[in-house]
Amino acid sequence: MAKEKVTIQDIADALGISRNTASKALNDSGNIPDETRNRVIKKAIELKYKQFAYMENEHVLTKAPSNIALLTENLPNTSHFGSMLISGLEKRISAEGYNLSIHIVREVDQDSLTLPNNFDISNVDGIICIELFDLKYTQLITDLGIPTIFIDSASDICYPEFHADLLLMENEHSTYQLTRKLIESGYNQIGFAGDYNHCKSFNERWVGYQRAMLEAGLQVDPSQCIVDDDRLFFSKPGWLNERVAELKSLPDAYVCANDFIAVELIRALRARNVTVPQDIVICGFDNAPESRIIEPPLTTVHIYSNEMGIKAAEMLLSRIDNPSQPYQVSHIVTKPIIRESTPTMMKSNPQTV
Repeated sequence: MAKEKVTIQDIADALGISRNTASKALNDSGNIPDETRNRVIKKAIELKYKQFAYMENEHVLTKAPSNIALLTENLPNTSHFGSMLISGLEKRISAEGYNLSIHIVREVDQDSLTLPNNFDISNVDGIICIELFDLKYTQLITDLGIPTIFIDSASDICYPEFHADLLLMENEHSTYQLTRKLIESGYNQIGFAGDYNHCKSFNERWVGYQRAMLEAGLQVDPSQCIVDDDRLFFSKPGWLNERVAELKSLPDAYVCANDFIAVELIRALRARNVTVPQDIVICGFDNAPESRIIEPPLTTVHIYSNEMGIKAAEMLLSRIDNPSQPYQVSHIVTKPIIRESTPTMMKSNPQTV
């Protein structure tokens, strides 16, 4: 049986001090006397607490660098919510003395269930996963036994079997609210655009859309939904144009899984001489920069990305300190933003960000 990892609580218990004092001493934060700090670090060395190495130079004990690995399929660009999230995350873990290393998980890595070449498991204290939605690869990572948090996840994960923490933006209720407002504004035929099996977030948005339709007694018409495999949206220029051209009829409105899909859908509709919002209205999700510069500006949902990064860091740091605590599934609140792509909603709910 593998030996359980030493935690800050173990060090605190061995010295008869509080966990908070031990944590501040190990991280060299707070007003901790040098004598107490040295006692804590010596005990950490004695218990083989892996974040610390003993370096004695004129009786000074120095903390060794600690590392958190970010695993991602694609490094988020500046318009992706993950860019601001990583910024908040890095600032928070840096304040606790951790370095952040970024590792790109290629498609070949996922197909062969292998870790990136530059990922050194012996030098990693915690793992953060962004944009990794393959269930088998998820299990490969959680089986490493390293404290891990996923930001979004595979759509078909089963929480009792998911041995990691999970952080999501709130998806279902905001999408439900947008769909309900569309219905209250007189739109009865509402389609959904986006692959609801792509990830947990898309799936929760699909659930919110469906719940609003069900409660209003409205049928979801599959022939007016665009729920193809997510990779097709990126496969070739013009794919969505062709897909929209195949639709025999259009709904009154579309709820889209994210802003990228919404923006591309507006362009595809224009190619069919369908204008937004005169002929059809569109909602997105993410409040990406493109949502504000597209004509018309897009009704969407704002994500508090920086705050999500801070929360992810705090959840992971807590897991590193206390690996045996129950796993957490947390949602960070989001905010619907009403803009000109849904003009009827603008009249009663004027909101812009």
